This record gives sequence, structure tokens and C-alpha cells, in this order.
Amino acid sequence: MVILSICITVLYLGLMLSFIFGFDKVKDFVLNDTEAKTKFSIVVPFRNEAENLSQLLKSLNALEYPKHLFEIILVDDASEDNSVEIVKNLLDTIPTKTEITQTDIYLIKNQRASNSPKKDAITTAVQHAKYEWIITTDADCILPQYWLDSFDASIQNKNPVCVVAPVTYFEGNSFLSRFQLLDLFSLQGVTIGAFGIKKPFLCNGANFGYTRTVFQNVNGFEGNSNISSGDDVFLLEKIVKTHPKEVLYLKCEKAIVSTKPQTTWGELIQQHIRWAAKTSAYKNWFGKCVGISVFLMNLFILVLPILAFLSLFNIKVWVYVLVIKLNVDFLLLYKTSAFFGQRHAFKSFLTSFFVYPFFSIYVAVLSLFKGYTWKERSFKR
Repeated sequence: MVILSICITVLYLGLMLSFIFGFDKVKDFVLNDTEAKTKFSIVVPFRNEAENLSQLLKSLNALEYPKHLFEIILVDDASEDNSVEIVKNLLDTIPTKTEITQTDIYLIKNQRASNSPKKDAITTAVQHAKYEWIITTDADCILPQYWLDSFDASIQNKNPVCVVAPVTYFEGNSFLSRFQLLDLFSLQGVTIGAFGIKKPFLCNGANFGYTRTVFQNVNGFEGNSNISSGDDVFLLEKIVKTHPKEVLYLKCEKAIVSTKPQTTWGELIQQHIRWAAKTSAYKNWFGKCVGISVFLMNLFILVLPILAFLSLFNIKVWVYVLVIKLNVDFLLLYKTSAFFGQRHAFKSFLTSFFVYPFFSIYVAVLSLFKGYTWKERSFKR
């Protein structure tokens, strides 16, 4: 058991150090005053988002990007609240388009064709889109003013076919909100670090761009449409396989999209069960290796003290493992929080560090036996 614990710790330490190294390899993208050229189709799937749509639409309206260079496609996924009414009321207040300064905004219905409503919504929007670049975001997000400018400048500069961009949570004062923020920092840190070592495998659909051509070339979500979630990572996986040198991480503070954290522990557990449910379908061996390493490390943190109590394991080895994990986690999270400018979350770092193994193992076990609820719909595992 000692040898096994050392092997798992070395693997985990090696992976996390590679992400820390990779994080610095991805240079911050500084937005300059570049003439806008790229045309975008912004896709927003939504279901029962009445309380969030107004803020999203305000942030869309506040974008500094030339209005004639982007369109907005809102895809209603059978909303049961007054989300559609909110959008229609907004559209009614927009004058008839008579000049180049206004943006086309479309409200369309989702055309269901698979077990994944969100993937269907994006596919429906792509078929409707008139521009080459597709950018997806979520209805509970707030977009920064220079969001599209950042994408445009990076596209002109690097000529990619796919752009992954940063996502964070709104700041909160509760432990739950700080716990989620640190959890998200770990995901964002690994995402950026993996790009830095040229092994990208994570992204977030709340801030994700790709060309319509590459979407069609990889046949969209074909092959994983039976899985309800994963509209982002599965598509990235396919694009990386076919265009490994044309995928870019946009490490730019002016491109950071903010979204809402879950409001209860129950909602957070449901979210993570949904995320865990798709991991078995990953084809990226490196991503699987990372996931298994993180799971085993958290499992060992919980199990080894029990074995030590039963005199089956040396407690000193567990302390060494704990200290190694604590330091390497802190370093990656600290770098990530510095980029996002949200170091206040470290007020709960130590508590979160000890809570997370219980949380992650609990979610992993639940995901093996039960489904989850998402947007007032139930999905089986």
C-alpha cells in the first residue's frame, strides 16, 4: 500500500507540476486597438432562464464590437417560464433595422433530434447562423465589453479554427460560493495548463468559439449525442484530433465571462454528477489519466488515515502525501486566481482542501448509481 500511495502521489504531483508549468507557457493575450474584421454568430441556448436573460441581454447590448459584425441567436429549449416573453418584449423595443449600426437578433426554437437538448440547440443554431465563427455562451452569464474584440484579435493574430476562453463565477460571501470558485479555478488552471503543454482536453461552453466549417467537418456532436451534457468537451476532443495545431486558449482578462455559481449544495452535487456522467465517454487518454489520478489521490486522502488507525499503514506517509497535495494544489490555484483577480476565495482554501475529497468521492459514487436533474429534466446515467 505504501508503494501504491507513493506511485499515485508521484503521478499526481507530476501532472499538477506540468499544468503549473503549462499555465505560464500560455502567455497573456494583450488586447490592442485592432480594426475589427471577424463576423460572429453568438449562440445562446436557454431553458427556463427568466431571471437571467435580462442581464445577459444587457451585457450583449453593451458589447463594444461593431454591431454589424455579429448576430445573436437565442435558442428556446421548450422553456416553461416566461423566458420567451422576455426575449420577445426586448425584440419589440428594437427599431426596424434601417442602418448598419444594429445587430440582428433571432429567437428560434430548438429542433430536438437526440438525447441532448443543448447539443440539439447548438446544432439548430449553427444551421441558422450566417457567419463563419460560432461563439457559444449561457443564459446565466455576463459578458465583458471587449469580449468579441478579444476573440477577433486572437483570430487575426493566430488564425485558429477553435478558441477556448476563460470562465469564472460571480463573487459571493458564503463558503459555498468560495468553494465553487476554488473548484472552478482548479478546472480553469488545468485547462490553461493543458494548453501550455499542448495536450488540451477541457473547455467551457459558456465561452467557446469555433468555425462553422470545422463544426461541420467533424460532424458536430455525432458520436456522443446520446450523452445529455458535454457539448463543449466532446466537440473540443474531436477538433483537437483533426486540427491539433489550430486550437487556441485565449488567456485574456478582457475575455473572461462570468456566470452564477450553484445556490445550494444539492444543486452543486447534481451539477457534478452531470459532469461525472460523461467522463466514461472521453476518448482522450491524457484527460482520462488526469481524471483517474485526481480521483485516486482524493480517495487515498480519505482511506489512508483509516488504514493507519487500523495499524495497516504508516500515518507519516499520509502526512507527506497530504502536504505534497496541499502545496501543489495551492500553487496552481494561486496562479489561476491571480489571472482572474479573485484571490479572496483563498479565505476558504484550507477548509475547501479538506472538504473536497469527501465531496468528490461522494459525487463519484453517486454518479455510478443514479442519474441527475438538469434544467427541470431528469436524465438517467
